[in-house]
Order: sequence, then C-alpha cells, then structure tokens
Amino acid sequence: MQLLYDSESFVVVQIHANAPEASAPAPLAPQLARHGFEIVDKRSGKEVYLDGSWAEMFQQRLSAWAKDTPTQEEVEDTLEGYSGLATTPISLH
Repeated sequence: MQLLYDSESFVVVQIHANAPEASAPAPLAPQLARHGFEIVDKRSGKEVYLDGSWAEMFQQRLSAWAKDTPTQEEVEDTLEGYSGLATTPISLH
C-alpha cells in the first residue's frame, strides 16, 4: 500500500493486494493482479476502490500528471469526478 495523495478533501492510496514479497517463491499457477486505487472523499466520508479497467484509466491519468504536473485544483476536480462513484461509507476495522 502506498499513499499517493493527501489533502483536506481527499486521500488516494495505491494498493498491491496480492503483490508477492521479494523472497517468496514463484507461484505454480498464474495469478491475476489485484492492484488498484482507493479514493477517500473526506468530506462525505465515503470511499471508492478502482480496479481493472478503472484502475488502468486512473494509472494513465497519474502517468500524464507525472509528465505535466497538475495544479491542486486540477487534481481535486479529477478526484471529485471519481468520488461520484463512491457509495461505500468508510468503516474502521
């Protein structure tokens, strides 16, 4: 898990759910990667988990931002769009 962004309104975390440890032996059968991004909207108290094609699209956005640094307003506007998908209230375990 890696924290990518943290502001007063949003938190973005990249999750490598089944990433093997460096010392782990290679798996006998191929495994699907379960990488994704969790976006937490602090204002509404909801989160959304992006995986599959959604995660790929978000990764492309991150790659574009790495080449051309966006303003905080641009980042927040983008995250606002994704937060519209959030229906899961945050719960502490």
